[in-house]
Amino acid sequence: MFFKSKAKKAAAVEAKPYHCMAIEQIQSDLDVNIETGLSPSEAERRLTVYGSNEMRGGGRPSAFKILIRQLANLMTLILIAAVAIAFAISDWVEAGVVIGVIVINTSVGFAQEFKAEKTMDSLRKMTSPTSRVLRSGHQVVVPTADLVPGDVIYLESGDVVGADCRLFEVFNLESDEALLTGEALPIAKTTEVFGDPELPLGDRINLSFASTTITKGRGKAVIYATGMTSEVGKIAKKLMETNKTKKTPLQKALDKMSWVLLVIAVICVLVVFGANKFKVTNEVLLYAIGLAIATIPEGLIAVVTLTMSLGVHTMAKKRALVRKLVALESLGSVTNICSDKTGTLTQSKMVLVRAWLPNEGFFRISGLGFEPVGEVTKKQALELPTDTKINFAQTGDGSSEKSKVDNEGTVVVTEANMTEQFRRITQGAALCNMSEIRKDEDTGDWYGIGDPTEIALQVFASKLSMGKPMLTNSDNQWKQICEYPFDSAIKRMSMAVENKITGEKLVFLKGATERVVPCCTARQDGEQVTQVDPDSLQAFLDPQIQEMARDGLRVLSIAFRHMTEDEANSDMSKADREDVEQNMTFLGLVGIYDPPRPESLPSVMECYRAGIQVTMLTGDHPQTAAAIARQVGILQEEEEEEKGAHQAMQLGPLVMTAREFDRMSDEEIDALPELPHVIARCSPDTKVKMIEAMHRRNGIVAMTGDGVNDSPSLKFADVGIAMGITGSDVAKQASEIILTDDNFATIVRAIREGRRVFSNIQRFCCVLVSGNVAELVCLVIGLAFRDSLDETVFPLSPVAILVNNLLTGTPPAMALGVEKAWPTIMDEPPRDPTSGLFTWEVLSDITFYGFTIGLLSIADFWLVMNGFGDGNMGENCNREYSESCNLVFRARGTVFATLTLAILLHGYNCRRLRGPMWNWTMIKRFFENIFLFSGFACGTVLCLLCIYVPGLNTSVLKLKHISWEWGIVIITLLVFLIISEIYKFGKRKLCKPLSVATEEQGRLQRIWTENTLASSTGGLSK
Repeated sequence: MFFKSKAKKAAAVEAKPYHCMAIEQIQSDLDVNIETGLSPSEAERRLTVYGSNEMRGGGRPSAFKILIRQLANLMTLILIAAVAIAFAISDWVEAGVVIGVIVINTSVGFAQEFKAEKTMDSLRKMTSPTSRVLRSGHQVVVPTADLVPGDVIYLESGDVVGADCRLFEVFNLESDEALLTGEALPIAKTTEVFGDPELPLGDRINLSFASTTITKGRGKAVIYATGMTSEVGKIAKKLMETNKTKKTPLQKALDKMSWVLLVIAVICVLVVFGANKFKVTNEVLLYAIGLAIATIPEGLIAVVTLTMSLGVHTMAKKRALVRKLVALESLGSVTNICSDKTGTLTQSKMVLVRAWLPNEGFFRISGLGFEPVGEVTKKQALELPTDTKINFAQTGDGSSEKSKVDNEGTVVVTEANMTEQFRRITQGAALCNMSEIRKDEDTGDWYGIGDPTEIALQVFASKLSMGKPMLTNSDNQWKQICEYPFDSAIKRMSMAVENKITGEKLVFLKGATERVVPCCTARQDGEQVTQVDPDSLQAFLDPQIQEMARDGLRVLSIAFRHMTEDEANSDMSKADREDVEQNMTFLGLVGIYDPPRPESLPSVMECYRAGIQVTMLTGDHPQTAAAIARQVGILQEEEEEEKGAHQAMQLGPLVMTAREFDRMSDEEIDALPELPHVIARCSPDTKVKMIEAMHRRNGIVAMTGDGVNDSPSLKFADVGIAMGITGSDVAKQASEIILTDDNFATIVRAIREGRRVFSNIQRFCCVLVSGNVAELVCLVIGLAFRDSLDETVFPLSPVAILVNNLLTGTPPAMALGVEKAWPTIMDEPPRDPTSGLFTWEVLSDITFYGFTIGLLSIADFWLVMNGFGDGNMGENCNREYSESCNLVFRARGTVFATLTLAILLHGYNCRRLRGPMWNWTMIKRFFENIFLFSGFACGTVLCLLCIYVPGLNTSVLKLKHISWEWGIVIITLLVFLIISEIYKFGKRKLCKPLSVATEEQGRLQRIWTENTLASSTGGLSK
């Protein structure tokens, strides 16, 4: 199933419920005889009709088109115009700086977009290059791309299925469909016909799907869907249809600001011309162009890009790789996280966590993963029935095994004190088992080889030092004689074993309880064996099975018997399996499940603290999904005490199956008080439908996932987050963020970083744009000053305007871009996405601070000229220095110093847009942001150099050194800081909070508070 950029239009196969059709009906429908298959000529004809078994993609976008898209940006176009203007006034430094900004912005954007669209190539890599099919009665190998509907395909262990097909012959066939359905375990296949046309994809076990892998057994099937009509093809089509090209709110805000600034720049030019009665001399033109450049914060895009890039670097160190910079913007607004279960909230490692033995009760097994480290514990011995024997033998050092009873009154089971019945069930778990666990010598990590369920059993036995390697060594000398492998038709496996030391020969049996119980005629009750019929045994076990199932455990049963004398002396491999697996003695139950990650619960609670709802969308069964959801905090058990322990797991409106959710109309979904927190048996379309429902409720959705089945929703969500270790290539390419540690907790850190980045963008936008406003106010009002020739006297020369722009623009803005997050950043609810970058408060801050600095600066010009001077404006002071211009040049030096230092100090103001910045507590933190302090110090030094270096001051910048005027400058700066603190105080008293939690967000934050209090007094609620 290969990809090609331009595929011809193929006829679509009408979607039919092939899982509900008998094989005879399918043969008729597809016009094929499964005994002979298609003829080569018929296969060729169908290939022409249906098209190649390949995905159709749009091809990789050309580099030229991507480059054009990057340059066709309004702010970039304005910067290009600024370059032209800078060249026009021979300001090579300014031109070089702006060109550098354009190159950096375009290069970063080009690289990000060019590598973003590889999803279709990734899908191609997943598919099998060749397949074995039946053509004219002969088995032949053909390219997977040549498969057609009606082909009879052979499947065996290790094969990657080439197309969607209906099974008609299976032998112990199992396939790994985790990447498509989310199932953690391989799926046992059957040929049975099902009656429900709307059966979830994961339950259609008589079908095999393209790109899934056969893990066990063999089978035959007839292909009914190829290419874009297969399940993987539908996903690929969904990916192509998903629109991810729309601009983000940040991009829209920057574009809008660009248009506004462009209009303001034009108006300023006209104002300059008008103030000079449209007598446009060379000096007037230069001033107008300089004022227009001062209007444009040319460093803004560069600082935004750099801030986001630094955020990307920070997140990479925290194990979150950002593929698209815009994801950082959306993270701060995330209101919902839709998470897959398997491998995301859970470890994707089956673990045996509970065992139950008749007459002994429940045992709990600690330890997660494949490492054989953990304890088997049971409630205190006083609660055990009197006929239960725990052998508290004396240990070698004379200490009693009673020391294994801990402070909470639980008994720690060891090889020394376990009962004979527990020893038997442990032996069965280890010996009736074909898996292995090994330790990687390089990394020290443990890994399993074999079936996930058998690995869990082997790890359990190894925790008690009774794993298969221990039992089969020279000290114990157990030997596996004959295996009767697991058969998906009877759902059980048995193993004949022998102990070379004692001569004991046993048969162990394990499997699904409903298939093990009919083989049993007795049960082990401690040291006694009680005869029992299968029906009575099943009734006896049902309450225990239900209790374990309520906790989301997969329940297996283990039984054994001694071989008869005839069996012991015969070749067991020739014995009839039905005879071998009879007259068993039931030993007990074991509960296995895919455990939650230890960090999942605190991470979900941290999401609730931030007002973010977590929703589980999984392909697993409802009971299992609900159990895991409760363990990680997605579902709360507020009424558990009232319902009772057995009713706590009942499914309610917050837990739905995909079928229930898909049947609801959009209107019915929107009418729900709150959306389901768990959806089980989930399909790709269900996930997209849930995201759409959240969008209709004004939600910003982050979707996590690792499989092919997650890729459409990853693409459709506002922020797609893929797993880096277990994730498929498709999921990674469809996402904006990849978690390199597959850790749900990393998402919380990413959201925190996203909030920090966006708040920092608002901070430096306030500095940059308010600095431009200050320059405009000062320079436009300065047009009112005229000399004896009735010519305008500029408060700053054009070159001084540009130098001031360089000193006060990018450096403080870049420093604020790396400002650390304040400790309370996760206590705030998600940012309203409709508020955008320039909220009313940011706009008011820009206007207030800009006008304040501008008015104070031009006031200083007036004070030097008229307040303390004689008001002599000189002649031709805009062109060159003369004695008559001495006062004007000193006034310009004062304005330059005031304007530069005030904007640099304003950078500190913007560290806290509402909180006080110039009290003693914050003054002590003056050096906390070393980059901001460095920018302030360097800016101050350069400002002094501009004022005092001979030639540079009078000839280039057209200003003069100052002396007593520093008093005016310092007083002006103090006045500005006092006005700033008064303004912030007024905002704190009169304005509503920056972000107000909705009712739902408030509920989530209360859950976090309650769990935090519960944790401090004895543990988190489950």
